[in-house]
Amino acid sequence: MTDENNDSNRAKTSFGQRRTGPRADLTGKSPDGKGGGRDRRPRLWAILKWLGVILAVLVAAGLIAAVAAWNHVSETYLQDLPQVPTRQEIYASTRAPAIKFYDMNGRFIASRGPQYGENVRLAALPDYVPKAFLAAEDRRFYHHGAVDPWAIARAARANHKAGRVVEGGSTITQQLAKGMFLSPAQNLKRKIQEAALAYRLEQMLTKDEVLELYLDRIYFGANTFGLDGASRTYFGKPAAQLNLSEAALLASLPKAPSRMALHRNMDKALQRQRLVLERMRGENWISDAEMRAAMAAPPKLAATALANEGDNGYLIDYAQAEVLKMVGENSPDLNVTLTIDPRLQAAGAQVLRRIIEVDGKASGASQGAMVALDSTGAIRTMVGGVDYTRSVFNRAVQARRQPGSSFKPFIYAAALEKGVLPSDTRVDEPVKIGDWEPKNYGGKYAGTVTVESALARSLNTVAVRLGQEVGAPAIANLAGRFGITTLPANPNLSVSLGAYEVPLIEMTSAYQVFQQAGNRITPYIVAQIQTTDGQVVYTHQTSSPVPAYDIHWASMMVKMMQKVVTQGTGTRANFGRPAAGKTGTSQNWRDAWFIGFTPDYVAGVWVGNDDDRPMNQVTGGQVAAAIWKDYMVTAHMNLPSREFEWLLPDPEPVYEDDPRNSFYEGLAYEFEDAERDAAPPPQYLPQLPAPDVVEPAPEPAPN
Repeated sequence: MTDENNDSNRAKTSFGQRRTGPRADLTGKSPDGKGGGRDRRPRLWAILKWLGVILAVLVAAGLIAAVAAWNHVSETYLQDLPQVPTRQEIYASTRAPAIKFYDMNGRFIASRGPQYGENVRLAALPDYVPKAFLAAEDRRFYHHGAVDPWAIARAARANHKAGRVVEGGSTITQQLAKGMFLSPAQNLKRKIQEAALAYRLEQMLTKDEVLELYLDRIYFGANTFGLDGASRTYFGKPAAQLNLSEAALLASLPKAPSRMALHRNMDKALQRQRLVLERMRGENWISDAEMRAAMAAPPKLAATALANEGDNGYLIDYAQAEVLKMVGENSPDLNVTLTIDPRLQAAGAQVLRRIIEVDGKASGASQGAMVALDSTGAIRTMVGGVDYTRSVFNRAVQARRQPGSSFKPFIYAAALEKGVLPSDTRVDEPVKIGDWEPKNYGGKYAGTVTVESALARSLNTVAVRLGQEVGAPAIANLAGRFGITTLPANPNLSVSLGAYEVPLIEMTSAYQVFQQAGNRITPYIVAQIQTTDGQVVYTHQTSSPVPAYDIHWASMMVKMMQKVVTQGTGTRANFGRPAAGKTGTSQNWRDAWFIGFTPDYVAGVWVGNDDDRPMNQVTGGQVAAAIWKDYMVTAHMNLPSREFEWLLPDPEPVYEDDPRNSFYEGLAYEFEDAERDAAPPPQYLPQLPAPDVVEPAPEPAPN
């Protein structure tokens, strides 16, 4: 072989090209184009060098951008990132207390607050129990870190394909972090914080410990947290005794615990249970036979899971809020004794529902509420509506409605403080104040009447005249002393006809001032609070009543209000015992009230409609008074009839005899309970502050 041939062979490149000398370029040609010339490798290295520099610059720029982006994320999303407690603090972290409520006789009523069981350990559970939750929530739990990129990608693809969110990509660790430290808000900030907290948790805990903590804290609906708590609530046994079918059913709940709670939507939960079992079979965690057997034997709920608070739901809501005000959110589990009399609670709920349902079509009333207190201020009955299962809104406490003429006793009480006597007279005749012309029902007037008679008949014009004499600020002051909180300091004169909205519980408690000889007692429902180990946390102490009204005036007011029941607008409430009270009907027939008292009990009743729809000319002297009467008959069963023993003699009347008085006194209405509380709209009184809510009422309504 010649040297020329050797050179030719050596000059072949890896790309199959030839070069004729050390200076040949990448094309195999020399600079003169004839295949010869200098070696171009230095130039290639220079190009590669510059490419390396550019790449390094780009990498540095990327790092700078990444740092800047991280700083932006930190400042925007992680600035208020919750601190992860220590390992010991995580396991000892506080939680809202579980509360058991008992009636005045010590009998169990209901449980509220989160229900927790014992902490679970994986080693104590059947192998299929934790695997059911892994199948439902995170099958790759032991094969990924705190965040699973594959799960996120899979969820994004599924959601994009469906056009809506149908799958989540959160790991069990992320779900635990969210449940323990974050709000349930669905936004980017929460997702970033969730991932950051999940990483911190997995740096602190092993995978088994994360799974155990998840099973202890996850929510299962029905106010139940933790696997053992759910097992005891739904199936009446500890988690260690769950069979495969029960475990898969519980594993179906965390995805939508409220919507699929087993006592509400078993069918939906069973559909998801089948999916959990199929996934377990797909992972070879159970056999075909085990899967088929579990599907063929749907679990049966324990009786405790089907418990219904029924008519006690309203009072338990109210009592729970009162307890948490006293002890705080992080107290231990509690046993609470309430003031509720179970016999009277049942009677109140039944009579309210019965009369409204019987008279509902004719009256046009679909809702009602009742509160009853004994002479110490203890709440013995609280009914917030006709059916708690359909509406949990407590109309006895949360609703504010216009009381109409049931507010008039406070006008008369303020007038007595100014020196007016029950035997004084006023003229019931048309009255005009600015553009406001309050009228009586049917446009009829009784002429000169006594103040006592005007209250019994619920005459609008006399109430307005007394309110004008007394002054609205004095009325607001007295109402505040009686415990009413919803009036402004300087209401307009429409307050005389009950234009300002008040809660039933405040009106009922305010009437107790009259019952208690002018002393105010704050109503209460919690008698005692104990921890589950018997330590007494709170006991109600009956404090000295707060003087709110002079006993002499209170005595006059009770006597006048007794005549409302015996010969005025409230005769349908008369049940043959000493009783005093007042009817009330708001404008346009939207609200009907009766509030009254005996020496033993004070009770208030409201009826109407949640949507403010007018009733069929229903007055406070009709449906509300009938409910009050039936309840009081039950409440006073086996109690001796007694008078208001503290009443004082009336002062001697001083007035000029007018021969026309006997004539005018005889001009009563055709219907004793027909009276309209025609509260004025704000525009009728431009010179006075407008009430909070007063709607135009061109036609009067009876009381």
